[in-house]
Amino acid sequence: MIETGQTYSHDFKFTQDEVNRFAEVTGDKNPVHTDAEFAAKTMFKKPIMHGMLGAALFSKVFGVLFPGEGTIYLKQSLSFMKPMYVDVDYEAVFTVKEVLKDKHRAVIETLIKDKATGNVCTSGEATVMNMDKI
Repeated sequence: MIETGQTYSHDFKFTQDEVNRFAEVTGDKNPVHTDAEFAAKTMFKKPIMHGMLGAALFSKVFGVLFPGEGTIYLKQSLSFMKPMYVDVDYEAVFTVKEVLKDKHRAVIETLIKDKATGNVCTSGEATVMNMDKI
């Protein structure tokens, strides 16, 4: 059973090939994500990951790792604070803010941090439901 204040973290990084595949699946082929020559002329100086690709990791964590199997993802807010780049080590940090035991729900802060700098790249809050683990 998860409890208020409990934290979980998950390290990850994405490759340019994964970003390109995400662009194919979603149809978001903005060259700032996929074309190094184009991206070099932007304020980012190199391709950036889709913000939603980073945030998509939350679905993996909730459904498989924390709270895990049987979790239903009900709600998510997101703020994209800093760009994310391929082949960079990131840490997704989950902090349980509130547990609603009678509804088997939890409100969880969701953050993505650059492991080298500690900068928060993505922040938000999720509501999840799990009949067995909340």
